Amino acid sequence: MAALLVVDNVSKSFSGLRAVQDVSFTVPAGEIVALIGPNGAGKTTCFNLIAGVYRPDQGEVRFADQRIDGWRPDQICRAGIGRTFQLVKPFAGLSVLENVTVGALNASASVPEAQDRSKAVLDKLGLWSKRDRTAGALTLPERKLLEVARALATGPRLLLLDEVMAGLRPTEVNTMVSLFRELNASSGLTILLIEHVMRAVMALSRTVVVLHHGQVIAAGTPDEVTRNPAVLESYLGEEAL
Repeated sequence: MAALLVVDNVSKSFSGLRAVQDVSFTVPAGEIVALIGPNGAGKTTCFNLIAGVYRPDQGEVRFADQRIDGWRPDQICRAGIGRTFQLVKPFAGLSVLENVTVGALNASASVPEAQDRSKAVLDKLGLWSKRDRTAGALTLPERKLLEVARALATGPRLLLLDEVMAGLRPTEVNTMVSLFRELNASSGLTILLIEHVMRAVMALSRTVVVLHHGQVIAAGTPDEVTRNPAVLESYLGEEAL
């Protein structure tokens, strides 16, 4: 499968602190890839480099055969990369439908078209019945789904998921896993996810990339990665203590 996203030898420092160093990985079109590692490993910095929040100090980010490092976040979103954020912050005073419509305007020619797109997304995620509720009145699992809905409404080819299952109960994690499997299978949506819930990572991803101190220390299938001594020492063994 051809690579939809290529992160090639990317580095980023902040005030002399190297957050990401010589990171390279690919995300094949139609696949689900997980980016894991301890807190502070550089995972969200990688997302921000892909999404245009930061420009890398060195290296390249290519999406659909175009070099996108240096593009603004809105340009990258229009090119087909949608993302969620680790800290969920919807427009609390707007309704669920209005929140998603804001995202849908990225891929729509008019407000009515954006509303139609939003309805389809909310239907798929089981949120249509809550369309008139203000976002601030939602439960945490509902706010997590709303965050996904806003990203999907932008019309992405690649969806970046930043810890969308953090803080959820096991049954809620199962619901999310089923949702992302269905989105990937039905529409071919490519997904790159950051996640600490390892059973979700194991259930969803075909490839896992492991970061530690800003560097890639392992990459492979979930089974290969979970048996890698460096990963066990730096991350999985720590999590099991």
